[in-house]
Amino acid sequence: MTQQEAVEWIAKLFEVPPDRLTPDTLRDDIPAWDSLGVLTLMASLDSDHGIVLTDDDVQAIKRVGDILDVMRRNGKLT
Repeated sequence: MTQQEAVEWIAKLFEVPPDRLTPDTLRDDIPAWDSLGVLTLMASLDSDHGIVLTDDDVQAIKRVGDILDVMRRNGKLT
């Protein structure tokens, strides 16, 4: 998966237009990225990509780029 495809996946997950997201987009700037959105992100990363987040991972994810970093560390981004 390319970074652009990953951003599109994140946009779909949080129901925002992909062109609104960059790696620097903060969690606070995405209305659906609330406590339920975190659970949705965790479940989707697991079911769609086989990535299980640790508590430390969840606490460290503050922006779109942090999600991309997790995906990159787990070999899901090319």
